[in-house]
Amino acid sequence: MPPIRKTTRNAKLPCPHRCGRRFRNVSGRTQHVNAEHAFDPRVGPRHKHHSPPPSSPPSPSSFPASSPPPQNDIPMREDTPESTPRSRRVDLHPHLTDQTGRPCDRDGNFLDPDAPPPPKAFPPADDFSPYRSLNQFRMADFLYRKVQMSAGEIDELMEIMDGDGNTPSFAGHEDLYATIDATEQGHVAWQAFEVAYDGPDLDVPNAPAWKRKTYTVYFRDPHDVLRQQLTNPDFKNELDLTPQQVYDENGDREYKNFMSGQWAWRQADIIAQDPSTHGSVFVPVISGSDKTTTSVATGQNDFYPLYLTNGLVHNTVRRAHRNAVSLIGFLATPKSDREHQNSADFRTFRRQLFHASLEHIFSSLKPGMTTPEVALFGDGHYRKVVYGLGPYIADYPEQVLLACVVQGWCARCHASNKDLDGDGGRRTQAHTEALFDAFGRKVLWDKYGVLPDVLPYTWNFPRADIHELLSPDLLHQIIKGTFKDHLVTWVGEYLERVHGKTAAEKIMADIDRRIAAVPPFPGLRRFPEGRGFKQWTGDDSKALMKVYLPALEGHVPAQMLRAFSAFLDFCYLVRRNVINDATLRQIEEVLAHYHTERTIFEESGVCPTGFCLPRQHSLTHYVTLITEFAAPNGLCSSITESKHIKAVKEPWRRSSKYQALHQMLTINDRLDNLASTRVDFEERGILHTNTPDPTLPVPVELPKAPDHDDEDHPPTTNDDDEIEGEVRLAKIPIRGYPRDPVALADFLDMPTLPRLLRRFLYTQLHPDEDISEVDEANYPSLPASVMTYPSAIATFYAPSDQSSSRGLLHERIRAVSSWRGGPPRYDCVYVSGDDAPGFRGLLVARTLLFMSLRHNRVEYPCALVTWFSTTGDGPDANVGMWMVEPDLDDDGDRALDIIHIDTILRAAHLIPVFGEKFLPTDFNFTDSLDSFEAYYANRFADHHAHELVF
Repeated sequence: MPPIRKTTRNAKLPCPHRCGRRFRNVSGRTQHVNAEHAFDPRVGPRHKHHSPPPSSPPSPSSFPASSPPPQNDIPMREDTPESTPRSRRVDLHPHLTDQTGRPCDRDGNFLDPDAPPPPKAFPPADDFSPYRSLNQFRMADFLYRKVQMSAGEIDELMEIMDGDGNTPSFAGHEDLYATIDATEQGHVAWQAFEVAYDGPDLDVPNAPAWKRKTYTVYFRDPHDVLRQQLTNPDFKNELDLTPQQVYDENGDREYKNFMSGQWAWRQADIIAQDPSTHGSVFVPVISGSDKTTTSVATGQNDFYPLYLTNGLVHNTVRRAHRNAVSLIGFLATPKSDREHQNSADFRTFRRQLFHASLEHIFSSLKPGMTTPEVALFGDGHYRKVVYGLGPYIADYPEQVLLACVVQGWCARCHASNKDLDGDGGRRTQAHTEALFDAFGRKVLWDKYGVLPDVLPYTWNFPRADIHELLSPDLLHQIIKGTFKDHLVTWVGEYLERVHGKTAAEKIMADIDRRIAAVPPFPGLRRFPEGRGFKQWTGDDSKALMKVYLPALEGHVPAQMLRAFSAFLDFCYLVRRNVINDATLRQIEEVLAHYHTERTIFEESGVCPTGFCLPRQHSLTHYVTLITEFAAPNGLCSSITESKHIKAVKEPWRRSSKYQALHQMLTINDRLDNLASTRVDFEERGILHTNTPDPTLPVPVELPKAPDHDDEDHPPTTNDDDEIEGEVRLAKIPIRGYPRDPVALADFLDMPTLPRLLRRFLYTQLHPDEDISEVDEANYPSLPASVMTYPSAIATFYAPSDQSSSRGLLHERIRAVSSWRGGPPRYDCVYVSGDDAPGFRGLLVARTLLFMSLRHNRVEYPCALVTWFSTTGDGPDANVGMWMVEPDLDDDGDRALDIIHIDTILRAAHLIPVFGEKFLPTDFNFTDSLDSFEAYYANRFADHHAHELVF
């Protein structure tokens, strides 16, 4: 039987904006258009009026009579053809400022929009103050930040350097610390204030100890921290300086970065009612706090960090742990003995202390919330700014504390705590104030879930309502909450109720073996022992979500599989980097589907009283929150939790553990000083902005490191702006493999390889001919040499995954006979098929060998593959994934073929269809892709796969 040949397609689709780029599929072209042909502030607008859709900017009547009406001049590229059906457009708020921000001088006088920034005075090139030299700074940064060397070790290192005849960078640790402390660039000092209980029963005999204590709150002025963030040149090109409404080619509203949400636009409408604010930049103040414990064993090591960022920076900057998220405080954590820790007085005091502390800390921003002030930005321009309290990043316990509502109630709406899925209007501070006037304490608590003795810290701030400022929390509401704490736990409870404890443990063990048997995939964490780990992290839950569903099939009812599938769809949709109106409709649909299918847990007795669960109830607010604050991945508590590591946990470990907080403040101060110096040196051109080691800067004059072929870490590229999607062979060929094609066939025991090579060359030379009708005698002769490679690197646009700042993801696809000294690894790939949407336009193959051959002076990079064919005309009705099965020849072996690597889109992850049979206890994951009759194309492998394989 001749080898099976599937129809693949090369890059033939042109960019509709005539930029010269061509693409293999519609998806790639659409992603290119979204990334490269969105609104570009460098291109002047074409003054062509477009009528806004109903959800566009408010009518002129929304503004004072003295204000000009909103202008809807839509910026367009000059080279956009008039015949284009519809182009993307960005509507900017008509009154505050434009896309580049209206510049002014330091006295607040507006300048011409094209005026250059005032010249910035830099120190001389050889001035490294407070350091003597660049190398001294690098040593300080290396010892204090990267290595975190102790004082004694620093002294010992300096002594060793001195003993070898080298001049030590510092006299010792005291000299190092003093030099870092001398930094003046961007330094914001720590302050403190004290709070104590002042109730009438303070002097009562035997009053609880907590009433007699004084509590200290440490903070840095958020006003100064915000101004420091705005002036940071590190992300000067990653700011949105005005609220905007973005529409795609289909006219759907897009929500991406924070300023594209409706809340920022609505705030700007209110601010613009004062004509003196026109031309200003609205700066949303985004906060977050979360109590954390550094050591359980020694006890009493709870810290309450408070973080600050601004709404202008792009989500990618906020998620990348750059200096856009700052530690601004440590809130007090009052404690009491067991006798009083649950008393009403103590709980009320804790809440009042929390809100009073926040109100005091943010009070310095209040004047700038109504009267514009002049601030310096990272691009060198001065601009007028108006501040406003923005979203607060918090998990559920923190949200009810912030909103001053009773535990078990929703902090955003009035749905009853006995029926959270029932009707409930939106909470507002105005409504709460009316409740205070109308009802007593008991009614407030029992009927409305309102705490009667505490007011939110936002109560006296302009334009601030805590109930609308509570952000979505992907980590605790979805990943840890609904998935781990609810669904995964419920599966175990269901199995035990139905099968008994002993049989349930046997089934759970098989589910663990199935999880462990999942084939490897680039960037996918493996679970060698299944999910049998005790301490779950957010990353554990995210990794398990990718592989858990197929492992359940055959052990739980089909409805339960459908519930998981619908929930996972919801999870992946709301975690996208860009969400449009069409995505919002999908979110509503899959959430309704999930609510329908999850009743299996109620009917089976796992949740006999229903689903009155605050974290699951929060899912119903996501569509509204996305339209308000844009993509939720820019406001997730994982941002603040990851900040805990550098701001709390590592400084605590470096401290002496005695009165650790003071030492932690000093450590954070020094780390900020080093970061400020690094940004200053980069702006002055003293340091590389793109260095091979982001933790240790490299001087400009050092030579570039030689290229290398790292099997585990694909190289990043410096031409991210030019690459939309491509696959390249590894740089180093496999050593020891013959280059003669006949000898290579003998070496690999693949007698059909020479004929496949000739057939492949014919298809490349005659792409429009039907190869099945061509006589083999007409095939070209064999190439003289064939180079073999262990892997290829796919680069594609995947902004929803952990990618570069341009949204590009690099993944290595392997085809090796031995991986890390063990069994072979042959990864699967998606291959371009036709123009059909989603999976219908894709093919699935498994790579066995990457090759490169030359014919008539043309290089042909290619891959030896086996094919998989789709079963059915749609995804599985229960699991929600497409099923594929391997293509076989007449002998029952998997058929071979060779394809050009330009037809490969990226790696594909296949998970076996396990069915109802138990997996052998000694099954090895390396055999998975050879041992089953059918596989699921895992669209939950990552976010890009979820968008691609539908």
